[in-house]
Amino acid sequence: MRHKIAGFKLKRDPSARKALLRGLVTSVIQEERVITTVPKAKAARPLVERMITLAKRDTLHTRRQAAAFLETPGAVKKLFDKLGARFGQRPGGYTRITRLGWRKGDGAEQVMLELVGSELVKRAAERAKRREERVKAMKEGREQEGEEEKP
Repeated sequence: MRHKIAGFKLKRDPSARKALLRGLVTSVIQEERVITTVPKAKAARPLVERMITLAKRDTLHTRRQAAAFLETPGAVKKLFDKLGARFGQRPGGYTRITRLGWRKGDGAEQVMLELVGSELVKRAAERAKRREERVKAMKEGREQEGEEEKP
């Protein structure tokens, strides 16, 4: 029985476990979603939530705490500049775990660990990109019409 024993071992020694979780948390913050196994996602989820809570406070001390845990300076910058502001009014529950099915090679259950609202951000970016392409195509069409009318 595992009474009063917290955390996930993930079949790794402590240093490998810490490195794995740091990498997962950094990836979730940078990419806003990552595909992994169920135990890894459940172990990384509270750490991602803690990093976002640090970003909401945004002091020098919290920046240093996040920088000590995250692997890249770009992840720290995105965490405090974008994610802290995005989740500023939300009292918790910043992540979502969605089950995807079984991996073909070893049969492990795959999940997607993503930040809540990331699908809206990605959709908005795609919409803006499509709008720019339409505007560009319209301008090119007008220029071609203008060239045809001149002779």
